[in-house]
Amino acid sequence: MIGKETAMHILEANNVSVKYIVGDIKQIGLKDFVIQKLKRKYEIKQFCAVDNVSFTLDKGELLGIVGTNGAGKSTLLKVVTGIMRPTEGSVKLNGKVAALLELASGFDAELTVKENTFLRGALLGYTREFMNQKYEEIISFAELEEFQDRPFRQLSSGMKSRLAFSLASLVNPDLLILDEVLSVGDGGFRMKSEKKMKEIIGSGVATILVSHSPDQVRRMATKVLWLHKGKQIMLGGTDEVCDSYDEFLVTKKLPAVK
Repeated sequence: MIGKETAMHILEANNVSVKYIVGDIKQIGLKDFVIQKLKRKYEIKQFCAVDNVSFTLDKGELLGIVGTNGAGKSTLLKVVTGIMRPTEGSVKLNGKVAALLELASGFDAELTVKENTFLRGALLGYTREFMNQKYEEIISFAELEEFQDRPFRQLSSGMKSRLAFSLASLVNPDLLILDEVLSVGDGGFRMKSEKKMKEIIGSGVATILVSHSPDQVRRMATKVLWLHKGKQIMLGGTDEVCDSYDEFLVTKKLPAVK
């Protein structure tokens, strides 16, 4: 029964921890390392970026992850995508994952917007035929019709983000990961990108959204994970967790551990 239940989840994170060694020889240098060893003052210290985090994600669910800077959100996403391996615990993924973690990656500053669109498409695994069919749709959604022949470096950060999101939203993965992607651009594009995301979720794609905007998480998420200094503070319903997180942002007091 356990095996069948696990297979139903698109993603299952079990007691995931990521620890770093602080003050090792690479950081303090050989001379200081030897001196500290001779004086018996050298100590191995560990920094826990993610501390014992567990959650599951199923088809059609959107998990919002909230937390202040240094909470461990980006580190956790890197573990989920396979960029990093957890020090402890495990992550089980059933299906394909597409992640939009760094908007500027995969683009060449000197190429035109059109050339970059096809380049990024190739990096995402799209065929030339598919890109030819979808190119106008991509440019239109990104609102860059007048900038197709401009060098990519001339675009504003908002324009670059719109193009990256437009390309990423064409992917049909089992799990889509978005790190601060829907917060870019003006209000009109944010509304359009959120509408597109709801369509993607409606098609059954499981999604993880990291955002510094509690209001955006309230509108989009079906459940929310709150991280603070690597620790899992709450995991539950959207309104419940967002209400507690909003209160924390004002009072700076964490809720009592139940």
